[in-house]
Amino acid sequence: MKADGELASGPERSPSDREDWKNTILAGLANYIDAGSIVAGSAALALWVETYRLSTNLVGLIGAFGPNAIAAGIGALIGGRLCDKLGRKKIYQYDMLFYAFGMMWLVFAMNAWMIVLGFFLVGLAVGADIPASWSLIAEMAPDKKRGQHSGVAQVLWYLGPVVVLLMFLVLEPLGLLAARLVFAHLAVLALALTFLRSRMKESKRWLQAQTSKPDENAPFKLGRWRDLFTRQHIGSMAFLAGMYLFWNLWAGTNGFFFPYILRTVGNQSQAMSVAIQALSFLIGMASIYFVFMKYADKLNQRMLFGFSALLQVIGMSLLAIFPLTLPVALAHVFLMAFGQGFGAQCFFQLWSSEMFPTLLRSTAQGVMFAVVRVALGVFSFFVPFLTATGFTALAWILVGFLSISGVIGFIWAPRNEGKSLEQLDAERVAA
Repeated sequence: MKADGELASGPERSPSDREDWKNTILAGLANYIDAGSIVAGSAALALWVETYRLSTNLVGLIGAFGPNAIAAGIGALIGGRLCDKLGRKKIYQYDMLFYAFGMMWLVFAMNAWMIVLGFFLVGLAVGADIPASWSLIAEMAPDKKRGQHSGVAQVLWYLGPVVVLLMFLVLEPLGLLAARLVFAHLAVLALALTFLRSRMKESKRWLQAQTSKPDENAPFKLGRWRDLFTRQHIGSMAFLAGMYLFWNLWAGTNGFFFPYILRTVGNQSQAMSVAIQALSFLIGMASIYFVFMKYADKLNQRMLFGFSALLQVIGMSLLAIFPLTLPVALAHVFLMAFGQGFGAQCFFQLWSSEMFPTLLRSTAQGVMFAVVRVALGVFSFFVPFLTATGFTALAWILVGFLSISGVIGFIWAPRNEGKSLEQLDAERVAA
């Protein structure tokens, strides 16, 4: 018997709730690896500059083409399309081998070109895995728990930086060897994931969509490139990419100037700086669990997103209005981290999985992720010029980015809570 609210056309649900969560965790570990790679690279950058005497231009190149920007965008574009053509399992399983290969270049890097190559390969792998894992989570999750399962992936996204930061803190006396050990732990995890994911099954929704007879009058069942570029899908991609892009412009720039805040406020030590950054991620994890995972499937998602955006705008405004004191910095960290826990990052994953049909889901995610990450990579070249305008001016610019993201998300937020993916498909056809 099917669960209440599920359409007859939907696939049979797995009777094992434990198996659902296991699959979500294995798929969601892509987020751990994504965020862990970004933070590990950021933490290792100073060591690389000192050891290999990297030029400013080369540092900018590493940042622009790494897992936080252009390489991840290219990987998502390619991987997302292959997910819809070949299946989620093939991509998210073997992609981890490619990731481990790229990470080993960083583990054994002896010069600048090995770092650039390793970061680019890691970025490609990370990007390819994101649409595969996000699509799989949405398609395997129970209809009334899609937000909960998406939230697990976001908790893992926050956990990655916490583990990496703490490893760097403990291993700091080892110098460059510390970076190699942190990168090695990510490579080992990727190899373990390759083995564990091999036991997972392919998405039943994808298999059903592959075997069902295409209906020219129901274009959502087709999976051709040109089917993505309809007025309806273009509108959905513009909404999601716009909301997520402006939030990412804040996030990317924040990663650049936040260490400056920690050094400026009371001349904080390295240990205190790491502790404050780790605290921000822990607050975010708590927010995801106690707010997003508890209420995203039940409450009005537009209001939830709007409240999140308001908290982040207020949190960023504190740095633009008040002097940089420790209490102000801590209030900023709490508001930003708590607001992020049920904000743009979480809703982008959820909505991008819900607003497109099965055979175009990963392709659409790949296109949007590519647009956002490539734009972030290009924007990263201009971050040093923005910081030169002065801290207060930069803070107001970031307030503007968060405000734009919040307005876009609040106005065009969908009401998908509690609906099955089949119901959402039917609503798209009827629209």
